[in-house]
Amino acid sequence: MSKQVPDTFRIGIVCGKLGDVDGVSLEVEKWIRLLKHMGHEIYTFSGRYAAPLPLVPAEQQILIPQIRFGSPEQQEYERLVFPYLQDNPPHLSDEKREELIDRLEQQGTEVSNLLFEYIQKLSIDVIIAENTNAMPMTLIGGMAIYKLATWRRVATIFHHHDFWWERSRFSRNYIEQLLGKIMPPVDPGLEHVVISSYAEHILRSIKRVHPKVIPNCEDFEDAVQMDDYNARFREELGFAKDDLLIVQPTRIVRRKRIEDSVELIGRFVKKFPEYKERIHFVISLYQGDEPDVHYIDEIRGLAEYHGISLHLISDRVAAERQLNEKGQIIFSNRDVLANADLVTYLPIWEGFGNALIEAVAARVPIVTTAYLVYKTDIKVIGFENIEIRDVYDKHGHLVIEDSVLKKIHRVFTDEAYRSKMVAKNFEIGQREFGMNRLKDMLADVFDEYGDEIRACRKRIEKSKRRYPV
Repeated sequence: MSKQVPDTFRIGIVCGKLGDVDGVSLEVEKWIRLLKHMGHEIYTFSGRYAAPLPLVPAEQQILIPQIRFGSPEQQEYERLVFPYLQDNPPHLSDEKREELIDRLEQQGTEVSNLLFEYIQKLSIDVIIAENTNAMPMTLIGGMAIYKLATWRRVATIFHHHDFWWERSRFSRNYIEQLLGKIMPPVDPGLEHVVISSYAEHILRSIKRVHPKVIPNCEDFEDAVQMDDYNARFREELGFAKDDLLIVQPTRIVRRKRIEDSVELIGRFVKKFPEYKERIHFVISLYQGDEPDVHYIDEIRGLAEYHGISLHLISDRVAAERQLNEKGQIIFSNRDVLANADLVTYLPIWEGFGNALIEAVAARVPIVTTAYLVYKTDIKVIGFENIEIRDVYDKHGHLVIEDSVLKKIHRVFTDEAYRSKMVAKNFEIGQREFGMNRLKDMLADVFDEYGDEIRACRKRIEKSKRRYPV
């Protein structure tokens, strides 16, 4: 296909939640920044804005409460169709399941019609669906986008961060046929973007589509550095200058395996007891969208068992720097990383590794498990991290070799070794996952999908003449 003169489009980004510190929200912010720089106009449609989006005018940030995570309707659907979400799931008869699917289709159609009215009114050319049709966190939103893309034939770029069949709590369900149809749909004229080569392989194998790969990226060109603002972090949070801050820069969800980070630190201070009083384990983000009321207590109990000073600081961390209602300084996760002496990142499964790339950009040494996507898309590039093989014992505990503890000790004691490690990682990260690379990949997607977007623009204009809003 011959390249056409670059066009600019009105883009509508749809997501269950935006403006937060989760990986999807952070990646959307980067896409918005670059798409605006490329000349496109951005509108957002979200079920909830954890904070206003600084790069999008307020009047172009549209709230669609029906698609937010944790809505009453979503909670009811989850209770009925995902048995792994509860201890004693209700039985769902065939008749009840059909009634539930009919209701979901009706509610999805209503939201789809609402979105289409906005598309007509605002002359939006293309939708970017952010994980709405990959994870069933907003079933109404997923159904709405499915109908918008396949019934209304609105040009749609599906940006998939992870898939429902990869999560045990969603993989067992009573609506597998429905999820197979809408998450994601595979009709001609739709574009799919995934964040790893593994996800590309899976989507090709299962859905027979050919997605583009755009990995999580980070702003290495304007990487976080110590400044007057984040230099106040230690004093504000009560840490001494010579304290060693080991940071877990993630939300608190079980697949992050934070208990393994606690166990790792416990093993380290047992082997090197002279560090016990100086080490503080900091978890920067909140309990996530995956409900598990006992997990935080388990982490607290394990930290207490090992005598580790644990700090949960999510009330002082947000997507953007600001002051809270008490007048206290709120730091970004990048500010936390700028103060970190070491990052732990030991997930058993991860769609890519947003927090890992953030730590690379912050020039912090990282201890990481060799989880699947790390091996296929990150390790092969040449990063030098302290790696723990993804091997678990019969009790499900991560096997931590003694050599890992020695490498951590070297990071704390050998400044030249540390500096060489983080400088090498930063150089690789900037080349492979920097914003310039992201800009090129986005330009390629819109160039290749441009004909469909322009055709959709004509369909929208025609629909306005037939059904004026």
